[in-house]
Amino acid sequence: MADKLDKVEQFLYNHAVDPLNSPYAPGAGTPPPELAGREAVLDAARVALNRRARGRASKSIILIGLRGVGKTVLLERIRSDAEDSGITAVAMESPESRSLPSSLVPALRQALFGLSRRSATKDLAARAMRGLASFVSAMKVKYDDIEISIDVAREPGVADIGDLELDLTDLLQLVGQTAQEARTAVVFFVDELQYVDEQELAALITALHRIAQRQLPVTMVGAGLPQLRGRMGRAKSYAERLFDIEEIGRLSSEDARAAIAKPAAVEGVRFRGNALDEIVRQTQGYPYFLQEWGKHVWEEAPRSPITLSDVRAASARTIDDLDRSFFRVRFDRLTRAELSYARAMAELGAGPYRSGEIAEVLGREVTAVAPVRNRLINKGMVWSPSHGVAAFTVPLFDEFMKRTMPELE
Repeated sequence: MADKLDKVEQFLYNHAVDPLNSPYAPGAGTPPPELAGREAVLDAARVALNRRARGRASKSIILIGLRGVGKTVLLERIRSDAEDSGITAVAMESPESRSLPSSLVPALRQALFGLSRRSATKDLAARAMRGLASFVSAMKVKYDDIEISIDVAREPGVADIGDLELDLTDLLQLVGQTAQEARTAVVFFVDELQYVDEQELAALITALHRIAQRQLPVTMVGAGLPQLRGRMGRAKSYAERLFDIEEIGRLSSEDARAAIAKPAAVEGVRFRGNALDEIVRQTQGYPYFLQEWGKHVWEEAPRSPITLSDVRAASARTIDDLDRSFFRVRFDRLTRAELSYARAMAELGAGPYRSGEIAEVLGREVTAVAPVRNRLINKGMVWSPSHGVAAFTVPLFDEFMKRTMPELE
């Protein structure tokens, strides 16, 4: 046994690091090889959704966090687990400048087609599809970005008033009755929920609330930036009682180390302890950055074990890659005034920042720069942790701003 262990240890210390075998997966919503530190969230979601499928009460779920913490990955994992349990998933994204109905209709249409294939729910699903046709017809008058049409007769008197709150409630009631008959649940998985217009968000919250009161198996798992909490509260004062809000943050040091070390070990590659410590320090435990550092360190290191020198050698290339992609795509969306405001924030350090301090750096009055701050919030670049305070929604963006705009304008 001792001889066998010696051979394994020898292998780990001489094994070449092959770039083709890199286990790391940086990307927008790309699942990492090791979903470390999120077990509690996944377990809570599994219980909540399966309770709803069994006709028992549970709250809708909202995942809130900064860019790069893995909200989309979690949303997709919860959706996949739900589908494996026989739950009908309605997956949709809420891009900027697009109405909620235009995102909802095609996703819900596909889900109803799936339910219509079950003999036990065929008639109810057909009625829900006719209700969806009524909804589309009524909403097209109000929202000109609805492009899809439903090629079935409408359901008279259902979801055809032209009021989003009332019509959406009618529609979800039909969907819920269909799911109830099928002994399952219909779950809406909505990403980038912070971009939904507040009036439309209010209608969605109200509809979900009324459906929950009627104990129908329709619920939602949403994900968004930290400002979503405030938007929901403004939309409906009771929103926080209707949802379980899960704050998704950076990983603990232990979980961050596991996210790097475990996938490498599967490929027969080991990290020295101080190399892992340096990756955790550089990334501050943010999952997206961990994947980027893992990718570049793997490409840099010639053999196992990966050393502190390998990590330091790869860091400059990693930061340059992040600057040209992850950070730059957000930088390029900002106007000159917005860039100046963001650079003033960075001048003060990592944040959060008092609005008065930012205005002072800019040499202007708070009221004069408030519209710029509001535009940055609407673009999802900045959020307000508390009244009169601002922070970046993108981790480490202050360091990027200083590298890209060395001089404060």
